[in-house]
Amino acid sequence: MSSDIDPSKVISEISTTEKPWGQFIQYVLNQPVTVKILEIQAGEEVSYQYHEQRSELWIPLDQGACIRLEDEILYPDPMEPVFIPQGAKHQLIGTTQDYRILEISFGHFDEEDIVRIKDKYGRV
Repeated sequence: MSSDIDPSKVISEISTTEKPWGQFIQYVLNQPVTVKILEIQAGEEVSYQYHEQRSELWIPLDQGACIRLEDEILYPDPMEPVFIPQGAKHQLIGTTQDYRILEISFGHFDEEDIVRIKDKYGRV
């Protein structure tokens, strides 16, 4: 399923709806997904990894997010979505401050679907 996910379509379907009390942002509609909030501590990092069965949409909730996507380092602003295609190497890096990432995973979710390339905690 996740191999059918078009990154540009995922990003283009994000919509904001104004309400009298403010607004809401809709990231997905009627799709099977897994949703997590990742908390990254300053000075720590997740494995440099990829997934064979899922792609992910990451939305930073705080200032300070640092994302390695393949060979590029990104510093997205809070609420700036970053799509991680299935099979793309990626990593969250804690630089100078703690931050949180909202993660929406598309496809079959299984923690065993982590292929670690590099890991500072010895889990490769």
